[in-house]
Amino acid sequence: MPAPAPGAGNWAGAPSAALDGDGALAVAYRMRTAAGRGGSVVLARSRDGEALHAVAELDKGRFGAESLERPALVRLGVGWRLYLSCATPGSKHWWICALDAPTLEGLADAEPRTVLPGDERTGVKDPVIRRRRDGWHAWICCHPLEEPGEEDRMATAYATSPDGLDWSWHGTVLEGRAGTWDARGARVTAVLADGRASYDGRATKEENFSERTGLAPERGEPVSDARYLDVLPLAGGAHRLYYEAPLPDGSHELRTELIPPA
Repeated sequence: MPAPAPGAGNWAGAPSAALDGDGALAVAYRMRTAAGRGGSVVLARSRDGEALHAVAELDKGRFGAESLERPALVRLGVGWRLYLSCATPGSKHWWICALDAPTLEGLADAEPRTVLPGDERTGVKDPVIRRRRDGWHAWICCHPLEEPGEEDRMATAYATSPDGLDWSWHGTVLEGRAGTWDARGARVTAVLADGRASYDGRATKEENFSERTGLAPERGEPVSDARYLDVLPLAGGAHRLYYEAPLPDGSHELRTELIPPA
């Protein structure tokens, strides 16, 4: 998916991908313009993982949000759940709501409910959600709000839930390291079943919106200048990657790669 326009601040990306019940793929991604911040989240289907066919678009105005950022799309036993990252107008606070619908298209009209509200000290956004046999697991990007002008700092907390709606917090699991490329913070973007994870990091406040991708638990040097990497396991041991890639003019586009079985 190309950027919505050329130039800085025009972004297509922050993807979340899931397998549909009929063998297709479903992808949710954020569209942002320089004038309007994160204006909407688009829901799309794809047969081959590359050609995306939009089936719905959720505008930030419906949620009373100043901006939308990375969603999380989860396949239910019947239907879909979409988690949205919503910015509180006039502040640096973020909260996360959830929508359920029997179809992907139906999420456009589903009623939102706040499931991760954050508080006056912490904004929460960009969740990575995994539904497993032992329950629901979430890795949530947390921004501390106590110090004005420093709200871009970020760390990742871990939470669990029996139903994906009522969450129990278990503390910080990934944070920045002083003197390294991820000193300003670490945001988990994908978690595999074996515990490996990808994450976004940056060294300074000035690098906000220019994160790079690192791998955990290794936490060596960054492996890419992309951000919001999602990793979708496929049948037969292959994986499909979706990520937000920066372009020379300052815009960002949504890209995908197919990784064959090892």
